[in-house]
Amino acid sequence: MKGTRDQVDVGNVLEALNVISKGRMVMDWNEVTSGTNPYVVTKTSNIPGKSVIEIPGLIFGDKRKPVSRIGVGMTLTESVIELASAMKLDLIIVHHPVADAASSGGVPFADYLPLYNLSLIEMHEAFHGLHPGLTLLHGHTKLKTDIAFGGIPGNVLHKGVALPEVHTAGDVLARIDRFMGREIDQDMLEAERAIRGESTLEEATISNPAKLLSGTPESSVKHILHFFPHTGFSMKHLETALQMYPETDTIIVSISRVREDHEFVELAKRRGLNFIVGNSHSVEIMENGLPLAYALEMLLPQVEVFLLRERITAVSLKEVGHSQMVKYGRDMAEMHLISKPTQAVQIL
Repeated sequence: MKGTRDQVDVGNVLEALNVISKGRMVMDWNEVTSGTNPYVVTKTSNIPGKSVIEIPGLIFGDKRKPVSRIGVGMTLTESVIELASAMKLDLIIVHHPVADAASSGGVPFADYLPLYNLSLIEMHEAFHGLHPGLTLLHGHTKLKTDIAFGGIPGNVLHKGVALPEVHTAGDVLARIDRFMGREIDQDMLEAERAIRGESTLEEATISNPAKLLSGTPESSVKHILHFFPHTGFSMKHLETALQMYPETDTIIVSISRVREDHEFVELAKRRGLNFIVGNSHSVEIMENGLPLAYALEMLLPQVEVFLLRERITAVSLKEVGHSQMVKYGRDMAEMHLISKPTQAVQIL
């Protein structure tokens, strides 16, 4: 591969990603317009103007541009762009599809990314199903995978069997906590609460632990269906899958989650099945991002690769701890956002 020479460019990175994805990347823009690449798909909720076309390939930048520092992330945001700028990265590779303004602080890529000399590649559907990591983290070996269950691109269903060391639902939950290092995130959150003086501070990873919604920790686990509710997986899909695999005793959902009263859980309870909600979307950077980053490092050893992990927190407005910014926020709200308009403004 060309990337073995001393100087790596964006084109070499794209070639490496094509090796990793088993030939799924868009290497020629004609694949987008011709419909020949099955991983170029449109995602839409039928809200006018809000659909997006996923294009696993180079979205912004020049293939000939030299690359020495790459950031691998899940979702492009203005925070990711600003971090990449501060770190003087040459290229950002994200898992999820990107869109002008929505992924770049409300402005077009063409006005923002050139400021920091950043190129941009996305992957998403082209990366799905390439490794068994998500299933192994959740305690099973996948026997079959359908990445378009029910004919819906990205609607992934894994049929798996429990690992030899996994016997019960409690084993699955303990395995997830151990692998994901939840105690580290919990310690960080407690320290931040103390430092900021914000006792109600919450963090996305800690707020969404793995849970058992049907069954008991002692319930046996052997035959597993594992899917991701946010991909369009419906009740009809679940019923079909259970008909296909009647031996199923455990349902695992991860990345996205359902609540205790969801119809999936009610079905599991009626049929005496275990129902486990596993890792949330906030840790997919570790589940999918980390393997991708290491694969790039192995194929392109001359390039330095960084993992771009966003950490999302929330705090009650009554507890925001930085007094100077509290005063600023209150002043702006009172003097400019809720005050009565002047006569001049009324005339306008």
